Amino acid sequence: MGKAIRKIDTIDVRPTFTQADADALNARFTGVDALAMLRVLFAEDILGRTAVVSSFGTESAVLLHLVAAADPTMPVVFVDTLKMFPETLAYRDTLIAAFGIRNSWTVEPDPAAIAAQDEKGLRWSYDPDGCCEIRKVEPLARAKHGLDSWISGRKAFQSSTRQNIARFEVEDGRLKINPLGDWVKADLDAYFARHDLPRHPLEAEGYPSIGCQPCTSKVQPGEDPRAGRWRGWDKVECGIHTPATPGEDPIF
Repeated sequence: MGKAIRKIDTIDVRPTFTQADADALNARFTGVDALAMLRVLFAEDILGRTAVVSSFGTESAVLLHLVAAADPTMPVVFVDTLKMFPETLAYRDTLIAAFGIRNSWTVEPDPAAIAAQDEKGLRWSYDPDGCCEIRKVEPLARAKHGLDSWISGRKAFQSSTRQNIARFEVEDGRLKINPLGDWVKADLDAYFARHDLPRHPLEAEGYPSIGCQPCTSKVQPGEDPRAGRWRGWDKVECGIHTPATPGEDPIF
C-alpha cells in the first residue's frame, strides 16, 4: 500500500519551463514510441524533479507499466479523496506490487479543510466543484509543489474536452507530460493484452471512467466514456488541470 502523506518536503527554487521548451520537446519526440521517450527523458534528466500522477483508474495500468519499465524508482502519486471505490484502492495496491513500483505516495485532503468545509461528507451532493477543490485539487497542488514537471495519463480520445493533447505542455512554469496523449482505445487494449496487465475490477461492470464513488455511475453503450462522471451536473472535469491558454476551457 502507498504511504499516506499530508505534507511533502519541497524545494523553493525550481527551473521554469516555457512554451518554447514544450515545443522543442514535442518536435524532438515526434514519432518516438512512449517507452523510448520516457527512457530518454529519465536518462537525460530532462524533466528535473518529476512524478507520475495516477488515478489508478481503468486505463492507468498502461502508463504505470511503461514508467516502471523505464525507471521503477520514479515517484507515483495517488490522490485519495477519501471517497474512492474500495476496488480502486485494492487495484492501486495490485498494480504497485505487480509492476515493482518502489516509490508510491498517497496524498489525502487536509483534515482541517474537511472539518471546516465538508464535515458531513455530503458536499459532493450539492457542490461537486467545491468538493473536488478540497478533496482533489488542493491535495494534488500540495503534492506537486516543488516539482519541475509531472506525468499525466490523459488521452485525447477520452472526451471532447481532451482533444488535441500535446505530449508536452506547460502549466505555471511546470512541464506536463502526456505520454499517451495520442493513443486510442485500441492501442490501450492491445497493450493490456500483450503484457497481460490486470484490469480494474469495475471496468467489466460498466465503468470505463472511474472517479469518486458518489460521483461515478455506469456508462451505457454509445455514451461518452466519461458520461458517468458527475452525471446530471454541468461538469466534466475535476479541476486538477488548468487551461493551456488563458480563456480556454480546462482539459483533463
